[in-house]
Amino acid sequence: MSRAQRLDWVSRPATSLHGDVVVPGDKSVSHRSMMLSAIAEGTSHIRGFLEGEDTRATAAVLAQLGVSIVAPSAGERIVRGVGLHGLRGSDQPLDCGNAGTGMRLLAGLLAGQSFDSTLIGDESLSKRPMRRVTDPLARMDAQIDTPDGLPPLQVHGGRSLHGIRYELPVASAQVKSALLLAGLYAEGSTEVIEPHPTRDYTERMLSAFGWPIEFSPGYAKLEGGHCLRATDVVVPADFSSAAFFLVAASIVPDSVLRLPGVGLNPRRTGLLEALRLMGANITVENQGESGGEAIGDLVVRYAPLHGVELPEALAPDMIDEFPVLFIAAAAAQGRTVMRGAAELRVKESDRITTMAAGMRTLGVRIEETPDGAIIDGGAIDAGAVDSYGDHRIAMSFAVAGLLARGEVMIRDCANVATSFPGFMGLANSCGFALR
Repeated sequence: MSRAQRLDWVSRPATSLHGDVVVPGDKSVSHRSMMLSAIAEGTSHIRGFLEGEDTRATAAVLAQLGVSIVAPSAGERIVRGVGLHGLRGSDQPLDCGNAGTGMRLLAGLLAGQSFDSTLIGDESLSKRPMRRVTDPLARMDAQIDTPDGLPPLQVHGGRSLHGIRYELPVASAQVKSALLLAGLYAEGSTEVIEPHPTRDYTERMLSAFGWPIEFSPGYAKLEGGHCLRATDVVVPADFSSAAFFLVAASIVPDSVLRLPGVGLNPRRTGLLEALRLMGANITVENQGESGGEAIGDLVVRYAPLHGVELPEALAPDMIDEFPVLFIAAAAAQGRTVMRGAAELRVKESDRITTMAAGMRTLGVRIEETPDGAIIDGGAIDAGAVDSYGDHRIAMSFAVAGLLARGEVMIRDCANVATSFPGFMGLANSCGFALR
């Protein structure tokens, strides 16, 4: 895609933000609900499904493998499961688009099938490392060929998988989930130990679908040989999508926003604690539960932020929120130190380098470190930055524009549709000045 064909945004300063902001369904839950529904016995009804390009790509792959998926309305899917061994092979490649979560989880799911598969992705996904998934799957006797450790992935079927005990060198919910999905097809037990706890969506959902699983923060264990039973899933609003509005209302004076029905899985909400340590005023109302997941309404009011040294232990619980946290740090008084986020370097872009480059362009003092950054808060200047096709980078700089001394142009924003379709309209409805 040429630069001329790419979608650029301009974000301008805002006076205040107000209103109710209903963000789309959780991407991680949407991916997993679709996969487990597909291999369950019976028909599952999913509500709140994220209508993003990533999650639709996962649904399209499963349909290509013989699963009947009906969409009666936006955000709704009826999935007629084919059972653990009912998927059918396809002669055509399985296109994951930009969905790294989709590709890594599907690698685990397809490793236990009787047929061969080829997983491909778009230009961005084709540059993302896959050996951290394929190497531990190989220990289970899966055979997945990957040129130079990158997509496409050639998944060979007909393998007899066996369970393993695996200690993750780097905390990753995607790697853990891929191993657990392969473990459904493996003989014996599959046990995953993490250096730091990561989000446990897969574990909770496996349990909701009736698969016996033992899990606690940083640990999961299951046995092969059971079956999944269809169930109805209500997908909570995506905390990662809510994050942009939490930071925006925290840094724009006189702002008050309410975000209803947001997923509050404790392995996902590290940003709440980080922002509160920086002085943010965020409260939770109407707390409840949906499909085993905690939910609640988040109410955020403007409050002056100050720099802090953030506990490294928070990093795994807010890995996707670091880009917008960089913006909060730029708007805070004083120095903010972030560590423990090395995984940012293998996302849709190297998010540490990409954010640092853009922030320097906007006059922010930032020092990259191998696993984070040191940011000195102060004024944010006008300027033009490049998101390099990374949706979270694009939305983060849209938030930066709210406080800038002039317009912030953000290049290459089309991929926002992968995780947050309708972001611009929703943002402008509460006071952003984004075009």
